[in-house]
Amino acid sequence: MALQLSEEELGELQAELARLKEEHRDLDGAIEALESMIAGDQLQIQRLKKRKLALRDRIAYLEDQLTPDIIA
Repeated sequence: MALQLSEEELGELQAELARLKEEHRDLDGAIEALESMIAGDQLQIQRLKKRKLALRDRIAYLEDQLTPDIIA
């Protein structure tokens, strides 16, 4: 359900999308590092995973906004 976006809005959404994808990848590394520790903080891991899920939802929303509707 893409909206009619100006070039500026399109650029802003693409920049936010790139930033969110990078943060999502960074969280992967942080979670993996914490899980590999013998005394990994399970609460912190749980918080990072929750943040990662929220990022995934936001990424999916932005990708939907940037993808033009295809009328079949």
